[in-house]
Amino acid sequence: MNNKFDLYFKRTETELAILKFSGLPQNIYEPMNYILHLGGKRIRPILTFVANDMFGGDIEKAVAPAISSEIFHNFSLIHDDILDKAPLRRGKPTVHTKWNIDTAILSGDLMLVKAYEIISKTESKYLDKILKIFNKTASQICEGQQMDMNFETQENVSETEYLDMIKLKTSVLLGCCLKMGAITADASNEECEKVYNLGVNMGMGFQLMDDYLDSFGNSNDVGKQTGGDILERKKTILYIKAAERDNDNFLSLINDNKIENTEKVERVKSVFIKTGADLFLKNLSEKYFIKSLNYLDEIDVAEENKKTLRNIIDFLRSRNN
Repeated sequence: MNNKFDLYFKRTETELAILKFSGLPQNIYEPMNYILHLGGKRIRPILTFVANDMFGGDIEKAVAPAISSEIFHNFSLIHDDILDKAPLRRGKPTVHTKWNIDTAILSGDLMLVKAYEIISKTESKYLDKILKIFNKTASQICEGQQMDMNFETQENVSETEYLDMIKLKTSVLLGCCLKMGAITADASNEECEKVYNLGVNMGMGFQLMDDYLDSFGNSNDVGKQTGGDILERKKTILYIKAAERDNDNFLSLINDNKIENTEKVERVKSVFIKTGADLFLKNLSEKYFIKSLNYLDEIDVAEENKKTLRNIIDFLRSRNN
């Protein structure tokens, strides 16, 4: 993407390599190391480093918040995969598939503890502000996850409800990561809020594109089973719009348990295309990315300082995995 992105990616990988979890019993620590080293884009810690750098900070002060965000994110993935009954994560077996659900729950819990251990190492000057946004974000993610679970039994989910859910479940963490980087660079409260809102809108665009790729991406590129949302009958924007525009046919199809999975996925995707739900989703994702760029334009630093973050937004807009 650019040299600074690569630099912060490598720094994240180095810090994670040093951070090898160990203890007894081993089988609670092994899953933690397993998921943490499956790879991934490391977008969250990179955002913390990028924001710190954008405001002229010392990235060493951002290390603890950055790494804690990645530990927290992976904790949430372990639990999320259990709730979604997902077989794959980044192209490999999920933790609960490779071990078992009970071990996965406990390993996830311990990862959350480790995230707080690491963030507590933040320089005392910044710690109160960092913990305030981190704690708020952690609570919001749990709220968003519960909303997502509620939708499984809720007959009708509105577009607004769904967008509120993904904001809490996914987007606020990206905003948090950027804000933590800004805090550790002594950015003003106003600039911290701008970069937070930038991150939230970027996160919305990111998650909506993720929803699109879940149905229309290539499983080898995406690194997880495609069509999972369809088979789980997740009430994504694709589902909501298809139900609005072709109610009887769509609901009859998606609730028909006699259809083989592969056939169902393909037929449902055809309905998404026929109703224009796919284009609606892509356009909505793009609107949020544009909002994030508008916030970036408002931030009062030199344009050169914004280059890496602008490149990240463009990368997320155009991704296919």
